[in-house]
Amino acid sequence: MCAEQFLKGKSGSVAIFVGDGPLITESTVSNLVNFHEEGEYSATILTSIMEEPAKYGRIIRNANGEVEKIVEFKDCTPAEAKVQEINSGMYCFDIENLLNTLSKLNNNNNQGEYYLTDVIEILKKEGKKVGAIDVPVEEITAVNSKVELAEAETIMRERINKKHMENGAIIIDPKSTYIDWNVKIGRDTVIYPGNVLQGDTVIKDNCTLYPNNRINNSIIDNNVTVQNSVVLDSNVGENTTVGPFAYIRPDSNIGKNARIGDFVEIKKSTIGDGTKVSHLTYIGDAEVGSDCNFGCGTVVVNYDGKHKNKTVIGNKVFIGCNSNLVSPVVLEDDTYVAAGSTITHKVPKGALAVARAKQVNKENWVYDKYNKR
Repeated sequence: MCAEQFLKGKSGSVAIFVGDGPLITESTVSNLVNFHEEGEYSATILTSIMEEPAKYGRIIRNANGEVEKIVEFKDCTPAEAKVQEINSGMYCFDIENLLNTLSKLNNNNNQGEYYLTDVIEILKKEGKKVGAIDVPVEEITAVNSKVELAEAETIMRERINKKHMENGAIIIDPKSTYIDWNVKIGRDTVIYPGNVLQGDTVIKDNCTLYPNNRINNSIIDNNVTVQNSVVLDSNVGENTTVGPFAYIRPDSNIGKNARIGDFVEIKKSTIGDGTKVSHLTYIGDAEVGSDCNFGCGTVVVNYDGKHKNKTVIGNKVFIGCNSNLVSPVVLEDDTYVAAGSTITHKVPKGALAVARAKQVNKENWVYDKYNKR
């Protein structure tokens, strides 16, 4: 009745749906409107058969099987309460007939409320044509509690996962795989249990997502393998491997044939084709070329306490283990960084950078210390 002012002066059909019924499908909406208009009904009700109708309103039909009225549960007689065909609360009306009927509603019922459902009985008594279309009960299930919300989400996940499998994806255990409605997945991609794919994520063809990944708003190109990792708002190029336990943070672009290994964190950086970052490395605010190698424990020191600074690393750069690259700094093509170095200045093309204290061996130091005790 609150929408009456928006319908005045309009003609044709109006469909009415409930706000707590998220499982209605596009095809059912189309079928409802088409059935209503092709049958030239004044009103069409979306109904369902429920073995235990509980507190839903009942569809009451006459001896000819025609809809006579809708009776709310609290107003049902014992005989009416046994009816298993229930009202979904969703309808299609002829606008003119609906508006003419609203003024005839009253609140003479056990609830003292104005029921939109009474429109059906009024139209029928006026000789108007009323129809009904039956749909699966899951489509009209209402969500009024956290339990019902979880049940609805389960149904929606099943629909989404089924669609992807029908389109060629391989989902090992659909019940433990969480895929948002707008995610796109290519053919022959294999998804293991525990994956969470969110937002506008695109997983292309022939990828393998081993267990326990979270991928959000990211593009994963063909033939990529991801294992036990998080990828957020980033792109991963084809034939690249990620993980286990990698963290690719927003605005990162990983090239083709690259390797982002275990306990590697990439933040707002570009990693070139063929570059290997195999383990225990942090790369932030960096531009990294192709065919580079990062040794274990490399850290791009991008934050000076006030600003995030950029590091630029050329092509075919080899960085030894336990190295610090203090931004802003540039490593040109074909350079080497000796293990354990802290690099604070530009490394020119083809150079080896060594930035660590000279090793000093103190002979017999251990024995002398022990003997002094």
